[in-house]
Amino acid sequence: MREKVTAAAVRARKGGPRLTMVTAYDVVMAAIADRAGADMILVGDSVADNVLGFPDTLAATLEIMIHHTAAVARAQPRALIVGDMPWLSYHVSLEESVRNAGRLIREGRAEAVKLEGGRKRLPVIEALLAAEIPVMGHLGLTPQSVHVMGGYRVQGRRLEAARALVEEARALAAAGVFALVLEGVPAVVARAITELVPVPTIGIGAGPHCDGQVLVFHDVLGWHLNRRKARFVRQYAQLGEAAVVALQSFFADVRSGAFPDESESYRMEEDEERAFVDLLNELEGG
Repeated sequence: MREKVTAAAVRARKGGPRLTMVTAYDVVMAAIADRAGADMILVGDSVADNVLGFPDTLAATLEIMIHHTAAVARAQPRALIVGDMPWLSYHVSLEESVRNAGRLIREGRAEAVKLEGGRKRLPVIEALLAAEIPVMGHLGLTPQSVHVMGGYRVQGRRLEAARALVEEARALAAAGVFALVLEGVPAVVARAITELVPVPTIGIGAGPHCDGQVLVFHDVLGWHLNRRKARFVRQYAQLGEAAVVALQSFFADVRSGAFPDESESYRMEEDEERAFVDLLNELEGG
């Protein structure tokens, strides 16, 4: 049996074998990800746009995140379960931030939490760590800041912005995050951060030099139909189209009467069936 992955084990993988992380939002996804060998499962606030049909992640509430994190936890994965702290769950006060993160741990059964932002999040990170809650950081393109950023735009393309990202990463690592997601940043910047911070970096749209990579479950497996693929996404299957074909076959068999056949139907015991037929004959004769 594979050993359970912990936040401490992830941190110890800095510079070692590359870390694998994928999102999951329910027990089936979690079981698939874990069977495939994921080191970490991120219950992302991306559940809002990938599962619930919202246009962005801002619609994810704490209740939604607890609900989906708990579903993932029921799969009892070996992988570390990281729960995303949604927008406004850690922006109001330190007391409320700790309480919300605690609910993700206690009710959602997360084993660590992730939050977005740089230096301005240091007091929150310190408060969570003081409450014995492992924290994963997230820099670069932070989807909860979509309106401030003016859309989903690559961050750190200019010198001063790149320098700022490096300093933010150093500050988060010094504060005690056990890992750091780098999203939507030039590969050269992600490489510099990876070399300069003592904790693992997990890239998404950040080039090949990070200590690990994460993608959305639906993107990897091609679940979405007619959705434009981001540049950094590599699809390893087209399960959305495969699902359409499978359902079309099912519907065709229903319409033709080919489903269900005798092998897919239940039978009575032979003597009981004969007696039942005799009973029907009596009823029809009466």
